[in-house]
Amino acid sequence: MTMSYTSTPTGSTAGSSTGVSAGTAGRPHRPLPLGSITPRGWLLDQLRLQADNITGQLEAIWPDVGPDSGWRGGPGENWERGPYYLDGLVPLAHVLQDARLTALAEPWIEWILGSQRDDGFFGPTGNDDWWPRMVALKVLTQHAEATGDERVAPFLSRYFRHQLDHLPGRPLTSWGRARGADNALSVWWLYERTGDAWLLDLVDLLAAQTTRWDDYLADELITGPARTFSHRTHGPNVAMGLKTGAVAALRDHDLAGHADRTETSFGALDRWHGQANGWFSGDEWLGGREATAGIETCQVVEMMFTAAVHAQVYGRGVDGDRLESLAYNLLPASSDPEMRGHQYHQQANQVEVSVARREWSFSSDDAGIFGLEPHFGCCTANLHQGWPKFVSHLWLRDDDGLRAVAYAPSEVATSVDEDPVAITVDTEYPFDETVTIRVSTARTTPFALRLRIPEWATEASLTVGGVVVPLGVSVVDGYVTLVRDWTAAGDVVLVLPMRARVVRRERQAAAVRLGPLTMVYSPGERWVSHDGAPGIGEWEVHPRGSWNWALAEVRDAGEWRVTRGTVPSAPWSLRDRRSAAVVLHAPGARATEWRKDGAQASVPPASPVLDHGPDDDLRLVPYGSARLRVTEFPVIGNWRDVDDLEEPTGR
Repeated sequence: MTMSYTSTPTGSTAGSSTGVSAGTAGRPHRPLPLGSITPRGWLLDQLRLQADNITGQLEAIWPDVGPDSGWRGGPGENWERGPYYLDGLVPLAHVLQDARLTALAEPWIEWILGSQRDDGFFGPTGNDDWWPRMVALKVLTQHAEATGDERVAPFLSRYFRHQLDHLPGRPLTSWGRARGADNALSVWWLYERTGDAWLLDLVDLLAAQTTRWDDYLADELITGPARTFSHRTHGPNVAMGLKTGAVAALRDHDLAGHADRTETSFGALDRWHGQANGWFSGDEWLGGREATAGIETCQVVEMMFTAAVHAQVYGRGVDGDRLESLAYNLLPASSDPEMRGHQYHQQANQVEVSVARREWSFSSDDAGIFGLEPHFGCCTANLHQGWPKFVSHLWLRDDDGLRAVAYAPSEVATSVDEDPVAITVDTEYPFDETVTIRVSTARTTPFALRLRIPEWATEASLTVGGVVVPLGVSVVDGYVTLVRDWTAAGDVVLVLPMRARVVRRERQAAAVRLGPLTMVYSPGERWVSHDGAPGIGEWEVHPRGSWNWALAEVRDAGEWRVTRGTVPSAPWSLRDRRSAAVVLHAPGARATEWRKDGAQASVPPASPVLDHGPDDDLRLVPYGSARLRVTEFPVIGNWRDVDDLEEPTGR
């Protein structure tokens, strides 16, 4: 029985990592076919909530994706909403292996495939916009991956010939110009299967007509909230545009250069628009750094897809860190716990959910409530892709094995070369610290299993069959590589100890992390239903207690106590304001002068806070479990350097 531990640097296309030229054969780390990865445990519970509620019922309650849709040949809405809905319905059906959802998708797929004209164009006759067809292309490639439908590849070939012929005279504009990288990904999907050289000409043409996102974000990004519309400051466009560099790297081989440029873009977004939850604002335009700025649900799910593309192209652990940050914080927060309705915008400091004026960059007063179609229906159609695509991107295939991008309870049925391999991931992560991976295969030839070690997991430990695997220098680009005969390997046990980490914000305020989770204070929630609301329902949420708390003793955050309980059947819910699947016990007190500004919290008072109540045990819960929350806190006492032994003032 042999065992070795090796790593391959980011961007390598030789040796054990890829063996495939990024410029000629597409993504270096390839996704598994849709349906190869299925959810278990709490993740299965979450997807079943989605299937039974908003996604599974949407056609019956929302005419825009009903039988009259233009994407089913009817006289109804014929732009992006049908394809958006399918971009979530199709992967949800296959990761759940749900026959009812598959049957819902079937008439849409059949109509789209039957709509192609002799010249290769397809879709509703009522519009000729390139943009919604980009989403439809993603739907078709996922459908083909899951079902083996042999009609899809020739369909795409005819359409891409049409694009190659017509884009010079009718170029990408507006939404299509901002989002052209998504079109190119579907071209790469076909090229990886056919090798037709003319498809690379189309890749180049699309790139020439697509917004140069990293140039804008790195060098020209606005330094505060947007006040007029621009495609370059529209939050979902930014989230989608951030994949443009990675898509370009598939063609020009410069993975390291594009990765560096994209990191500069992320840095600029954080500098000028970064939120306490770890992501950039967009309500619905870039909205600055204050904790009352919003983030649109479309932006959340599109940023998740972009993070998955980054993982496929760049092969870095940080991309999985980002994917988990979105999936385990902003994604669950965007819907009510049972996934009956969603918000158009969520706030980091969200102390009331109501129909009221807020200083959004561009949205109406109902953008924060939970319901069928708050403010505008794009998120109603687009939210469905978040959870199922998270499942389908948990693992990737390398030329010499398999790679874990993110951790969640799941099963993988795949192969290495021609040898069947099954993987079971047994965990309650991110609510717990231990991930147990079991590999089942009859293959005796060694192959690689690459496990992501999160950047925050400075005390991670790993064993295989009870034998300790040393980490440290063996972790390269966020991954440790295990190469061995897996037939009798025993359990792979990865332990990721979670200690609280405090992030400094404006005015010396603080945000708190615990592993991949952002931890928040919940004042308790009183849900108020709107009578006669459309869809499944519509709700405001009001606090049950005080929300205006400050943190104390932030220097000692690593020693704060953590308690854990059972993950609820609705995994991202609170049993009460002091109880959740994981609770972080932080010292704090009421910041008595912190008040509301209309329907929302004012900005946190400058720290150190001198006027405050008595010390208390401030129980922090996961951001994604709290629909009312304080994420950015004022601080009692000074932030101290490690060698500063003076006690903070204001205690």
